Amino acid sequence: MDIETPEDIKQLVDTFYGKVRQDELIGPIFNQFVGDHWDTHLPKMYSFWGMSLLGEGGYRGNAVQKHVEIDKQLPLEQLHFNRWISLWEATVDDLFQGPMAEDAKKKAGLMMQLIRIKVDAGRTGKSLF
Repeated sequence: MDIETPEDIKQLVDTFYGKVRQDELIGPIFNQFVGDHWDTHLPKMYSFWGMSLLGEGGYRGNAVQKHVEIDKQLPLEQLHFNRWISLWEATVDDLFQGPMAEDAKKKAGLMMQLIRIKVDAGRTGKSLF
């Protein structure tokens, strides 16, 4: 079954962040910065991925800028990004198959690259915003 509905997005996001929160490498980062606010973070992620994959409206936020700000407090390294994308792709593959699932993996990879570029630019003071 492919990703087709907002309920599919919710299942994907909830399953993914369940894995993230338990992960030894990136779990502590998310738990530090999200803290006890998963009830507000997860709906933002439903909205982000709903917009990205299903064309839904309603996402308000700047995920890239948020990661640049986090990096200033706790350096985000390539191994963190690699773990994030590995968990995302594994979660997508565990739950879904089809063109939209492949698109979810592709878009996550592109988002990861963009965030990495902006984090690096933020470190040099050459912000690209």
